Amino acid sequence: MTASSAERLLVYGATGYTGKLVLERAAALGLDVVAAGRNADKLKEVAAPYGFETKAVALDDGPRLRALLEDFSAVLHIAGPFSATSEPMVSACLATRTHYLDVTGEVEVFEAIARRDEEAKNAGIALIPGVGFDVVPTDCLAAHTAARVEAPYRLRLALAGMGGGLSRGTAKTAVESLGDGLTIRRDGILVKQPSGSLEQHFDFGAGPARAVGMPWGDVSTAFYTTGIPNIEVYFAMSGALPGMLRASRFFTPLLRTQVVQDFLKRRVDRLPEGPTEDERSSSRSFILAEVEDGSGEVVRSLLECPSGYALTPVAAVEAALRAARGEAGNGFKTPAMGFGADFVLDLEGCSRVDLD
Repeated sequence: MTASSAERLLVYGATGYTGKLVLERAAALGLDVVAAGRNADKLKEVAAPYGFETKAVALDDGPRLRALLEDFSAVLHIAGPFSATSEPMVSACLATRTHYLDVTGEVEVFEAIARRDEEAKNAGIALIPGVGFDVVPTDCLAAHTAARVEAPYRLRLALAGMGGGLSRGTAKTAVESLGDGLTIRRDGILVKQPSGSLEQHFDFGAGPARAVGMPWGDVSTAFYTTGIPNIEVYFAMSGALPGMLRASRFFTPLLRTQVVQDFLKRRVDRLPEGPTEDERSSSRSFILAEVEDGSGEVVRSLLECPSGYALTPVAAVEAALRAARGEAGNGFKTPAMGFGADFVLDLEGCSRVDLD
């Protein structure tokens, strides 16, 4: 959706890999953006090509952060890791009555923000985490498929074509979660299982493909969106990867040590900042939702969309604009709760089909 240049957007965390992609997207739409973050020099560097205004404010400087937010209807928060950064920004948004959106995929962050639902309603604002690839396409597909069943009991989401690489920020978040195992939702409760302990086969259109259970934000968000009490998320994997994932459980204590964490993060710092434009544009993702009712009847829907870093800036900017216009309502929202199950179909390059 094209927006007029009169619409103003605050982007906090604009100097990171995803932040730069968001600025590029906003500029393409002709938006008036203020790029914010901690480092004044880096902000000027990333904003200069677009002529965007910059504001350097630290998240732990509450008074200045609230003063910044006062001038905006919504903030798109992209400064990870969100386990550390979301709380101060959410608190400031509640104080200033500013709609909050982020691009987290962290289950604990979704749960923490969901607990502030009543505060958000009282403040008259929306709190909408996960407006990037995590979890817009999966959340919207879950909502659509669940609506096809009278009494949905179980949801399985499976993702394939997850190529294109990771940004440094995402890679560091993944390092921090090493050893945490698999999170699923069972009878409405989040529970842990060993890594690699769940396997299923899913047909994305080319025959059954092996997939392994993985931690993904929908075990949190899809529960709020659909009310389904049993949720699992899988990634299509082949070759030695499933076995390596199972073996990793034996190294859990080692992976959690500070020495190993620091070593792996130093290795991440040597990687490219993120996927190239060609890598982003050449990858496609496929998401399958299976919803089962209490009698065992199953319906399936399939979504095809751009790769994670190609979809995220498009989805995040569009969600922020809609929230700023007051279209999401108030309180804690998942993307599908705020904008509807068909929100993903309004984004470039996304299509959905019901398989049965």
